[in-house]
Amino acid sequence: MIVRTDQNDGQNQPDSKSQSLRHWVDRVTLALNVLGSLLIVAVMVLVNADVIGRGAFGLPISGVPEMVSLSIVAIVFLQVAQTFKMGRLTRSDALMGAMQRRAPRMRAFVELIFCIGAGGIMLQLLIASWPLFVKAWKRNTFEGTIGDFTAPIWPVKMIILIGCTALIIQLIYAGKDAITALVDGKVDKTGKAGGADEQL
Repeated sequence: MIVRTDQNDGQNQPDSKSQSLRHWVDRVTLALNVLGSLLIVAVMVLVNADVIGRGAFGLPISGVPEMVSLSIVAIVFLQVAQTFKMGRLTRSDALMGAMQRRAPRMRAFVELIFCIGAGGIMLQLLIASWPLFVKAWKRNTFEGTIGDFTAPIWPVKMIILIGCTALIIQLIYAGKDAITALVDGKVDKTGKAGGADEQL
């Protein structure tokens, strides 16, 4: 009995480490999403302040169009990983729901194909974005007009890299869940293998 317990502990230890790592990955993904939400609030405040200043006092805020355009890109890449994790990316829920009820393994297979395809696209985007970040960093490329308003674009390029990396990691975990579902046939109501998503 003692020997069996030790063996089980040894087998469960890698799973525990994997779950712990996934927990921290999910926390980072959630933190990025929160930053994106805060940026949305900041953009709303900025735009409203510009409108009020322009209309009431004739004092517009310089660089608002540039800051908004840069912020939109940043918001998308800050929140895309959490959006995927929560299953909120655009998809055919009716079709996936039907497969969930009638052929869970088929749904898992479709999920796996999606993860592979999306992961490949995001990897290509990550590879293509890296030299653009390096170029913006070295040259200190900016958005705006000298003498009025300028903002460096390298922070947004860096956020693109971070967002792509976070999404790729979430796709890897989702692909792992899909493989588990294909093998075991255990799929929960959300289509995840064995209810793989944990509460933070």
